[in-house]
Amino acid sequence: MGVTEFGGPEALDVVEAPEQHAGPGEVRISVRAATVNPTDTFTRNGARAEQLSQEPPPYVPGMDAAGVIDEIGEGVTGFATGDHVMAIVIPHGSHGAYADGLVVQAESVTHVPAGTDDVAASTLPMNGLTARLALDRLDLSPGSTLAVTGAAGAFGGYAIQLAKADGLRVVADASEQDTELVKQLGADIVVPRGEDVADRFREAVPEGVDGVADGAVLNERVVPAIRDGGGIATVRGFSTEAERGITYHPVWIYHYRNEQAKLDRLRQQVEQGAVTLRVARTFPATQASDAHRVLEDGGTRGRLVLEFPA
Repeated sequence: MGVTEFGGPEALDVVEAPEQHAGPGEVRISVRAATVNPTDTFTRNGARAEQLSQEPPPYVPGMDAAGVIDEIGEGVTGFATGDHVMAIVIPHGSHGAYADGLVVQAESVTHVPAGTDDVAASTLPMNGLTARLALDRLDLSPGSTLAVTGAAGAFGGYAIQLAKADGLRVVADASEQDTELVKQLGADIVVPRGEDVADRFREAVPEGVDGVADGAVLNERVVPAIRDGGGIATVRGFSTEAERGITYHPVWIYHYRNEQAKLDRLRQQVEQGAVTLRVARTFPATQASDAHRVLEDGGTRGRLVLEFPA
């Protein structure tokens, strides 16, 4: 499912792409499920047109996939055909997760967590690794306090759970209807979300938090919540001149695209119950345009997932 011309959700349609085979160090996945992320809409609507212009259309979105390995390239070990796996995908041209067949580096792949299916597993790679990267960049010591914005979302939820697994204290934001969810995810303190959430964080943690994982893309508006010398991990590249010794950590998932050990650690944490997979709703892949409409309407908790026929 992709676009030949940029536009609204209706621009998504069935497109044909050349069949690929696994080369050295690669595996081919018969995709069963692919998640719908906000970044996917940028591929569809032309916001990434400059980056995409290096290759001809069609442009296929999608950064997470799960399915069955049907071809293994030379030099790949640890996998067998028929294995159910999940993968992180960096889209370019017609190479994206919204496809029934996908070739990726083996380092971008790990097995589906035991006890889960492909639909649930597909929600983990990109958002889970992004949360892991944010925490690694902040590099907070156990006992430190992390603030999470957009806590009810997929990135925010994983950030909370991974932070708790790292021994951090978590203060997070939520709307009234999401407060119980965010508590269940493990937040120690939950404050009302909104443009003035920095004030709420400061009320809860008067000395200021040690770091922020900014899933809500509040950028400079949440900086007042951070103590002098603290840090903020931003998910859309935001950075500005340092003040009060605060360090900005723009998080680009590209840097963790081949971090198989970290992806596999996420798998283990799901199996141990430390990380919860959250499927909001599923759609047949051919209804990708409907999934994009639902996403852009807002309020989705967890991830929308496209299902491809076996």
